[in-house]
Amino acid sequence: MDIVGLVPQFGGAVWTIIAFIVALSIVVAVHEYGHYIVGRWSGIHAEVFSLGMGPVIASRVDRRGTRWQLAALPFGGYVRFLGDADAASSRASLTVHQLNEQERGRTMHGAPLWARSATVAAGPLFNFALSILVFCGFFMVKGVATELPVVGQVKELPWAGQELEPGDRILSVNGQETATLADFVRVANELPPAPTADYRIERAGSELAVTTAYPFPPVVDSVQAPSGAHDAGIEAGDVILSVSGTEIASFRELREAVGASNGAPVTLTVWRAGETFEATLSPRRMDIPLASGGFETRWLIGLSGGLLFEPETRTPGPIEAMGLGLQQTYTIITTSLSGLWHMVTGAISSCNLQGPIGIAEISGAAASQGPSNFIWFIAMLSTAVGLMNLFPVPILDGGHLVFHAYEAVAGKPPSDRALRILMTAGLAMLLSLMVFAVTNDLFC
Repeated sequence: MDIVGLVPQFGGAVWTIIAFIVALSIVVAVHEYGHYIVGRWSGIHAEVFSLGMGPVIASRVDRRGTRWQLAALPFGGYVRFLGDADAASSRASLTVHQLNEQERGRTMHGAPLWARSATVAAGPLFNFALSILVFCGFFMVKGVATELPVVGQVKELPWAGQELEPGDRILSVNGQETATLADFVRVANELPPAPTADYRIERAGSELAVTTAYPFPPVVDSVQAPSGAHDAGIEAGDVILSVSGTEIASFRELREAVGASNGAPVTLTVWRAGETFEATLSPRRMDIPLASGGFETRWLIGLSGGLLFEPETRTPGPIEAMGLGLQQTYTIITTSLSGLWHMVTGAISSCNLQGPIGIAEISGAAASQGPSNFIWFIAMLSTAVGLMNLFPVPILDGGHLVFHAYEAVAGKPPSDRALRILMTAGLAMLLSLMVFAVTNDLFC
């Protein structure tokens, strides 16, 4: 079966669920494998590695005595270590006390503190590692822009007089020097919207003066999923000719027109591969993170624009690509934490918190845009799952790490009674948050 050929059909409910299950299963498998392998390296025996919850569909026992199983409900997973009472690693006190000293050292609760802490922390860390590796791969395959404003590929536009060619180096725009790509972007952002701009370029060793489209034309670089634009069938590479009957020549004019709509439907005239059509869509109110920190509330239709051309790229080395992947993962973490803080303080709407329904919808929409978008989404989801598990909430990995920190300071773990109370409170908090998130999915 051609799986790639099925990807464009992911818009339906069935494929949305499949996309969500695939994405979540990969993230959960990596998370739980982190717990398992570090526990094994630390001398802690894993009795069960389960992908999924509930009734077991298939299982096998390996030579180390670990049962690997696939369960019927594909919405989670767990590793149950020797001495655990349940999948949440609650202590089975009676069982542990019946073991001799050597056997207790192979349990999750009898092993050295460093081994238990490393095993718990490994799940989120493996999620972050997956994200970093995926982002690293993207940068190595797709490349990164060079520092010079050199044309790599010219975007297709409906207007005549397209003068730029691959390999052209842009020396100035409307008389303003552009020594680097950063200079070019800065100058382009400062130009008032206009149908054309004057460029001085270097081509094959000679300088030329050309007049062509505005540096930031209304060309769609990417479509956010889900969004009004995604629902309307807008695709990357489309050119927006007008908004509600008003012709535009820059992406800035599109953004301003949508922002001024205050949520009212807008009609776009779209050019695609020589043909035009109209699409009516409704902007959605969203809170957008700012580079300087904080958030800005705007009306958006889910479109991102870019330069008149794709800049020339180079292939980064493994170390540089790994650093870029780490930076991308760090950005997702800091943006997520900032968003949560702004929701708690009431600075932005709590509707920004999405539950399983919203995440499933994003999964299907990302898959419908192709394998690369779906893989990128999995990397982002992996970061989010790793971050969530580090929150200091009993029942999550972060809560267990807090218990271990207490043990390190006090010289003994919390009592069984205290653990039961805290774990119950943590479960109640987690269920309450899930109900709140599902409510957001249904009513926001």
